[in-house]
Amino acid sequence: MRAEGTGASGAAARAAGASGELTPAARRLYAYAVERHAFDAEEATRALGVRAAAAITELAAAHLLQRAPGGGPQRWSAVAPRAAAARALAPLALLVRETHDEMDRLRGRLEALVPAYEAGTAHRDTSGAGHLELVTDLGAVRGLIAELAAACEQELLTSQPGGGRPPESLEESIGRDESLLARGVRMRTIYQHTARYSRPTAAYVERVTALGAQVRTLGDGLMRMLVFDGRTGLMAVPERSGAALVVREPSVVHFMISAFERSWLGAEPFPTSVGPEAARSISDELRQTIVRLLSEGLEDKVIARRLGMSERTCQRHIAEIMRAVGAKSRFQAGYLLSPHPAPAPAPPD
Repeated sequence: MRAEGTGASGAAARAAGASGELTPAARRLYAYAVERHAFDAEEATRALGVRAAAAITELAAAHLLQRAPGGGPQRWSAVAPRAAAARALAPLALLVRETHDEMDRLRGRLEALVPAYEAGTAHRDTSGAGHLELVTDLGAVRGLIAELAAACEQELLTSQPGGGRPPESLEESIGRDESLLARGVRMRTIYQHTARYSRPTAAYVERVTALGAQVRTLGDGLMRMLVFDGRTGLMAVPERSGAALVVREPSVVHFMISAFERSWLGAEPFPTSVGPEAARSISDELRQTIVRLLSEGLEDKVIARRLGMSERTCQRHIAEIMRAVGAKSRFQAGYLLSPHPAPAPAPPD
């Protein structure tokens, strides 16, 4: 009788091997095998009451059975589980060693370029250009933010225009921000007023402020940026979605911090719930800002982007303003709302 099962027996053995668990028949056969020096399939079949070919194939594939020494090709003996594990894992161990060797070779080839890189960047930094780096890949930007946040020790400043933040962005940042605050890092964030009406953003703010973060909102004039420990800043790049300018030049970082502090002084605390009075106050401020931008001749989509609201919401506000001043067109509204110089006094007779 051949040890390699065919048909249904071979299929059962292959299925058991694929699942990683021995079948009940194989377990019974192994218990039978360890009690004797050697056996053949016919003996096992008579003892167990079932055909043993498939179980033998399964155990042999798992290295738990081997040909009995000097017993002929049909005689089998049990192999200790630890010895079977060593045989089974030997190819994997070899693969791991080869992988580690290849990793070491690759690391060596790349690290051999470190002196040239450091020499080049040192020469480049004499002109100050090395203090600015454009990163255009969104994944790389996210990785850089995570790296800078992990190394941040004192304070993180964040300015986020655009209204409420997307839930996926909040989910990505909440763990990082909670870790920062738990380490005692100070965190101040500025959003636009429209972020107050975003439930996910309000829920995020409630969590981080409970840990000591400070969050405020402003109507307009925000630049998207982050500043880590007053040394490294990230700025959004106009017309390059997902890109960031990494700033390490001290004078430029100082400018970013100064811009943040000016906005912070004019901003208002972010309440976790917006009452009627606060809502009216914010709505009035938004309308005043829309009036100012409208009088400057900006288009609806530009105004909406500046205020962090949808274009449809912005158009609704503009329509209400036009009705209030009796304007028939945006051009007329812009003219009526723009400040006009006082007429010059008439010359004396």
